[in-house]
Amino acid sequence: MKSMIRQGIQPVASHHNGEGKSRKSWSLLEKLLLGLSPRQYLEQAIKNPFNWILGVLFAVGLPLIAYRFLFGLSVVTHSSNDYPWGLFLGFGLFAMVPLSASGFMLGTTVEIFGRHDFEPIERLALLNGLLGYLFAVIYLLVDLGQPWRLPYPMVVAFGPAAVLFLVAWHVATYLSVQVAEVSVAFFEWIGWLGGKRFVRRIAVGLTVAGIILSTLHQGALGALFTYAPGKVHPLWYSASFQWIHFFCSAIPGGLCMVIAVSTIVKKTMAWRCDGNFLDNLDRCTFGLAKGASMGLITYLAIKLIGVAHDNEWGYLGTGWGAWFMLELAIGVILPLALFAWAIHNQRVGVVRLAAFITVFGVVLNRINTALIAFNWKLYPEIPHPFEVIICLTIFAIYVVVYRFILYRLPILFAWKAVPVEAYETEPVTVQSAPALKSSVPAPGAVYRSID
Repeated sequence: MKSMIRQGIQPVASHHNGEGKSRKSWSLLEKLLLGLSPRQYLEQAIKNPFNWILGVLFAVGLPLIAYRFLFGLSVVTHSSNDYPWGLFLGFGLFAMVPLSASGFMLGTTVEIFGRHDFEPIERLALLNGLLGYLFAVIYLLVDLGQPWRLPYPMVVAFGPAAVLFLVAWHVATYLSVQVAEVSVAFFEWIGWLGGKRFVRRIAVGLTVAGIILSTLHQGALGALFTYAPGKVHPLWYSASFQWIHFFCSAIPGGLCMVIAVSTIVKKTMAWRCDGNFLDNLDRCTFGLAKGASMGLITYLAIKLIGVAHDNEWGYLGTGWGAWFMLELAIGVILPLALFAWAIHNQRVGVVRLAAFITVFGVVLNRINTALIAFNWKLYPEIPHPFEVIICLTIFAIYVVVYRFILYRLPILFAWKAVPVEAYETEPVTVQSAPALKSSVPAPGAVYRSID
């Protein structure tokens, strides 16, 4: 796409192409193709080496996903009564959910606490939350099978005594909330400002619902492990603190995931970002890092309190204790030190490095809890190669969907609209509507689509 831009082709960022008498409305197909012809779009897609890597992965992984649904879970995993949770849940559910906690945190920051200085990155955080939860559900469906029975916990077979029932309801309702929050960008893209205004009117209610739902089910995922006392190694299990371990680790995980994604966005698709996003990204990154640091120190304190409360200090002298300390050192203490030094010295690159390390630490903790330290007195479980490939394939689909939306919807850039006053009082021309020349909205102007 960068080469196309150098040739003078500008990606779609408004409802209209051109100015004055030559202006015309973009069709839906043109919006989907970013203002390129089908041939141009295909050419730039073929030239991207990352697409070839994805193509090879999909050629192997998609048939394996079909193979799993045709012949059952046993042909692609080593799952058993001893090890019921593999990578599909250990990574896909237990890790993707905390890394998607950015939606309710940034929504709360902007909509409830009025920190509008974080608005340039709010939509990216909301999208990260939506897609993370959506693909956590997809991983769960691949593990459970029978996706047509997804509505059962909702309307057919209630199980209010089960934690999974609680998680299912929370994830389903919170996904609905996140779809509504992200729909503001979609309504701008299709030109339905009535829908956008409606969602903005209920934004505070959506944010409050997001806080309640996300807080409950982040902890509920940890509470799932209280169903198996004695199976999870004591250093990763505390009946009194398990839910709060999961909740506290989700806070730095979600914030650092936004830093990681924004870093990748800046490096790979700066052409799709507007000046407001790029100019404020470093400042927002430092703000997110401060919040992540507070989340990490709280998590570390509660983790050690849990060990002390259950008097499990003796395990620290074993091999499991060394692995536990390594997890804390790499996933918590190291990024804490990097955040502290980088924030003090204003080194945004080090902040971003610490964020990637924190994301890795959250994933490592979830895999340790759900897979490695589960049934620690038995034989070690090694994931099936097909399970690894399927996990990578679903994550690649997640990346493709993420990129598809970022290219099109106004997440990283402001959608250019036409002020109502510009064409309700005078003919819409460049001469009579000078506001059309600028992408900066006129103060107090009311906008609507003229598609």
